[in-house]
Amino acid sequence: MREEPAQIADTLRDAQRGGRGAFALLVEFHQNMVYSLLVHMLGEEAVAEEIAQDVFLELHKNLNSMESPVHLARWLRMVASRRGIDEVRRRRFRAPQGIEDLPEPRIEPEVEDVLLSARLRRLLERLPAKHRAIVVLRYQEDLDPGEIAVLLEMPVATVKSTLHRALGMLRRACERAGLGSQEFTQREAV
Repeated sequence: MREEPAQIADTLRDAQRGGRGAFALLVEFHQNMVYSLLVHMLGEEAVAEEIAQDVFLELHKNLNSMESPVHLARWLRMVASRRGIDEVRRRRFRAPQGIEDLPEPRIEPEVEDVLLSARLRRLLERLPAKHRAIVVLRYQEDLDPGEIAVLLEMPVATVKSTLHRALGMLRRACERAGLGSQEFTQREAV
């Protein structure tokens, strides 16, 4: 679903007045962004779906504080990022899953994307939560360091240094795993 910015603003106002159909349209318009962000942070579709639902429930509770479509999108990214970071931190204290708890195997999409590579995804999952969130926001959501700093409420210099450290960690892990690190050098230049 692709709407024009004016239509999104109208839909937001309708939803704030209580229009359930309008809220459903807002969810439909933003669900791919929220879900994709969480899947790339967490690596698990089922958990990403669950957290995405929580994010939209939180949006419903805070709908009247949304000032514009831009504010709404920024707020959704911020809440999804924070919930993703919280989930990564919680996982450290959980017991590993048994094979019966794992999701069914699925066919990977044929789209060639560095972040969708299974080995790279596993390496990304080893990063600390904030490092992972910053990498995903930068390269999957294509946000610049200033926007990431606003979302995660941290100084821009901290975002840049954390991103630099995270990419270094990924590069070294790729080298240890026998993967080329050219993708990171090329992506950093972007």
